[in-house]
Amino acid sequence: MIRYFGFVMLGLIAMQVSVARADDPKVTLKANDRIVFLGDSITQAGAGPNGYVTMIRQELDKRHADLKVEVIGAGISGNKVPDLQRRVEKDVISKKPTIVVIYIGINDVWHGENDPARGTMPEAFESGLKEVIGKCRDAGATVMVCTPTVIGEKKGGANKLDAKLDQYSEISRKVAKELKLPLCDLRKAFVDHLKEHNKEDGDKGVLTSDRVHLNQAGNQFVAESMLKILDPK
Repeated sequence: MIRYFGFVMLGLIAMQVSVARADDPKVTLKANDRIVFLGDSITQAGAGPNGYVTMIRQELDKRHADLKVEVIGAGISGNKVPDLQRRVEKDVISKKPTIVVIYIGINDVWHGENDPARGTMPEAFESGLKEVIGKCRDAGATVMVCTPTVIGEKKGGANKLDAKLDQYSEISRKVAKELKLPLCDLRKAFVDHLKEHNKEDGDKGVLTSDRVHLNQAGNQFVAESMLKILDPK
């Protein structure tokens, strides 16, 4: 299997990815940690051969072979926060994680584009996210919250759902701050990166293959961003 963490490919490492404030909580890895990545199709694909979950597993194996950290993907296509509420016990807590990474929000926004009833209302997004976090913490896990990324890569707020994604990202930030949780601000990192690197202002092709799902560069970008919080150097 190809390893991408030579930190040469794709030219991403030269850029400082801003995903957390200096005073935000971080994660301290310890022996036999079990990390579960909970999310939607982005996380489901991320557990595949070239996905961000797999890249994180490979990098942690390289950095900390002695710790024997276990990494588990728990993403399901189409999931929104209410889906995580329904399955957190079966798909996360039953695996006895010590760390849970929650990367959710795209479908909560996207599915409501033409029919609000198919999305998740902001209040339900916040309360549901808090419920999922609470169950993970009650089970003894440290929880890291990630903001949703993009539905379209155009710059300057030109994508149709940018304002709503910003609103839901702010909810995730608020929840992380209120509960004193590690935050990986993927939304900010993506927007900042695209501002500088999407020279042709295309709606896909820089970090995504179809405006939403990660391409090879996007998977590496997410893996690097999360590792800054999971295993800061």
